[in-house]
Amino acid sequence: MPETIRKVNVIGHLHPDTDSICSAISMAYLKNQTEDVQYEARRAGTINRETAFVLRHFGFEEPQLITSVRPQIKDIMIQRTDGIDREMSLFAAWNLMGSSKADTLCITNEKGDLEGLIAVKDIANANMDIFDTRVIAEAKTKYSNIIQTLKGSMVLGDPEARVETGKVVVGTTPEMMEGAIEHNDTVLVTNRYETQRFAVESGAGLLIVCNGAQLSNVVVDAARANGCTVITTPYDTYAAARLISMSIPVRAKMLDAQDVLRFSVNTTVDDARKTITQSRHRFFPVLDEDGHYCGLVSTPNLLNVTRKHVVLVDHNERSQAVDGLEQAVIMEIVDHHRIGSIETSAPVRFRNEPVGCTCTILYSMYQEQGVEIPKNIAGLMMSAILSDTLAFRSPTCTPRDKYAGEQLAKICGEDIDEYADAMFDAGAELTGRTAEEVFHQDFKVFSRGNARFGVGQGSFMTKNSRKAAEALVGPYLKEGAAADELPLVFYMFTDVKSQTTEMLYYGAGAEEIVARAFGVEPVDGIATLPGVVSRKKQVIPALMTTLQDTQED
Repeated sequence: MPETIRKVNVIGHLHPDTDSICSAISMAYLKNQTEDVQYEARRAGTINRETAFVLRHFGFEEPQLITSVRPQIKDIMIQRTDGIDREMSLFAAWNLMGSSKADTLCITNEKGDLEGLIAVKDIANANMDIFDTRVIAEAKTKYSNIIQTLKGSMVLGDPEARVETGKVVVGTTPEMMEGAIEHNDTVLVTNRYETQRFAVESGAGLLIVCNGAQLSNVVVDAARANGCTVITTPYDTYAAARLISMSIPVRAKMLDAQDVLRFSVNTTVDDARKTITQSRHRFFPVLDEDGHYCGLVSTPNLLNVTRKHVVLVDHNERSQAVDGLEQAVIMEIVDHHRIGSIETSAPVRFRNEPVGCTCTILYSMYQEQGVEIPKNIAGLMMSAILSDTLAFRSPTCTPRDKYAGEQLAKICGEDIDEYADAMFDAGAELTGRTAEEVFHQDFKVFSRGNARFGVGQGSFMTKNSRKAAEALVGPYLKEGAAADELPLVFYMFTDVKSQTTEMLYYGAGAEEIVARAFGVEPVDGIATLPGVVSRKKQVIPALMTTLQDTQED
């Protein structure tokens, strides 16, 4: 039976560039025009300034961040059981459990904040504690709770007032009650006038008349004079005595919120499974993204998981994907890079073409499916093509990229040269940026066999902006390599107009690898590579081949 699809996340690679983000948004839009399932664009990391410029220019918000596609609590069945008020009686809570077939209820306040939890065993234990005769007063029980529990009627008193002191006593005869009743005790009596009046005059705070018996005006007047509340109940003395302890509010027996094991809707199922062994309960509160109670999950729920459904764009390597991909259902991949290491458990639609940009492929998909490209989506796709092909100067650029970019420019009404200069300048702006931010703005990790390394790239329209970036990022390469646990790091500082890259590097043997891969002699830790502008086509293959040859030597 096919898994239920709640929604599909369209995700680009880690350390997203402009193509990654724009492809995700454009792909999600295309899918939402042609399919009934909801597709949402997501980002797998912080966007760079170039991409921020593009989104702002064409009126888009940043896609929501996603760091993992492991199943979360939101992906399993949450029982939407309403929270109850802390003043609800145990008896009412017990009846609610029976009618809703739930053995756990959550106590919330008027804002929806979790205050506590009560389980059926807590109510059962309270019911069995028959020797706690002061529980009504200790719980500061409202008279309205007692009336509701005993199906009673108030003859005298305020339903919203509370029992503050005293114990519960069953009154039989005046002779048996003498000396047993203390001030403000709760006394259960039958229809005997003498017993009723004796209890009132002995200082009872609450008189409960059982069997639906009538009270004389004399007893009512005496109760009023002595400040005694009077309630009648149709139950006999035995039933009333058993039930009255169930009138106490749930707050008196609940597990306080600070001691309750609870989960956020964003908690991963793996983490939840690890922590439930710490609790004696079978049901656990769930809090929404604002921290308010929204339902319960049970231990069996955690075994019945709906996996997340994803579409990958602009990557197909495990090292570049979000965490937990092996636990998700990959529905489709659209990419223009080499075929990498991602495996799927079932056949998927996989479109991989040798063009300069993923959005070039998406342009073809829009044409094939007859979907009109809106002006703002066209702007995103054009931006991605200009970014990935360095405004058609990269050797990865194909006639298809140039044609798609020009057609999209017509739709969105932009002058390609002017817009490209503005976009690249925005990406090169360093004001207020840290070395870490610049380092990761377009950084990818690659691996083949035992070779594992990272390559970053920045594109610059002027020599001054390029040199400023080199001065900022160069000293950070060692720290960046350690942060990503990489033995080797290479960083490309590409001058778009001169089509030249200056490469900085870090790691054992990195300088020798660069020299062999590109046939150059680095000077002062910088390798100048004329005509090299494409990471995918000119740099990665050369580094891969050199690293493999080095391992074989």
